[in-house]
Amino acid sequence: MKQLDERLKSHYPQLSPQEQRAADFIFDHFDDLISYNSAELARLSGVSKATVSRLFKRLGYEKYRDMRDELRVLRQSGMPLADNRDAVQGNTLLARHYKQEMANLTQWVNQLDAAQFSEVVQKLATSRRVYIVGMRNSWPVALHFRQQLLQARGEVMIVPQPGQTLAEELPDMTPDDIVVTIAFRRRPRIIKPLLQQLQQSGIPTLVICEPQAQAILALARWRLCAPLDSVSAFDSYACANSLINLLTNALLHELLSKGRQRIHHIADLYSQLDELEQR
Repeated sequence: MKQLDERLKSHYPQLSPQEQRAADFIFDHFDDLISYNSAELARLSGVSKATVSRLFKRLGYEKYRDMRDELRVLRQSGMPLADNRDAVQGNTLLARHYKQEMANLTQWVNQLDAAQFSEVVQKLATSRRVYIVGMRNSWPVALHFRQQLLQARGEVMIVPQPGQTLAEELPDMTPDDIVVTIAFRRRPRIIKPLLQQLQQSGIPTLVICEPQAQAILALARWRLCAPLDSVSAFDSYACANSLINLLTNALLHELLSKGRQRIHHIADLYSQLDELEQR
């Protein structure tokens, strides 16, 4: 029998917008779900109690309580409910942090689609230009990705620039380019309509986000997910940066001859401009 998270993922495309809104909340708060009654879930996710009732009936539960009973049995059996947090043990914050980071990395590596990853690397190598979109928490990740890509190829741009909007950037994008949308929670509202617009325009798009971001995954040609789970109040971006490291190293290998020439040229410019300290 499928667990709740598997049912939500398989039914998600057929859900109504309000049901998807409740589902998104469930994905983001899975560990706390057992503590909510149906009225609290409706209030916290911003939908009606009737919507919550319809959602769980659609998922195969006769009553909301049946879902909570199922989660309670799974938790008592020791089975991880969603993201391996139950496996994190230890007497110190450092030990718990380490184990959670390792669980995240294991989840990311095991779920990586090798064929899709290879297609992304090929597109990054052959595209005329690479546009990277990153806002809020995704902005530092986007900046790091651009800095790494620039070692191997040119024409890599961050959009929008600080204080600017996206509309001015879209007319120049073509099917010969690739748009990498880094969209980790909590995303600005513009991300979903942006992906829809890119999809309608036939612009090849990669989205990099957390695995629970079901509302946007289907809007991109390629999807690479990085877990953000943490033992603290703040998300961890270790997997996001590990994914970027793998992508850029794979790209450099793909462009080995040209990439090496570019790296040597950049190194010469560092020296000529005296920009970096000498070891």
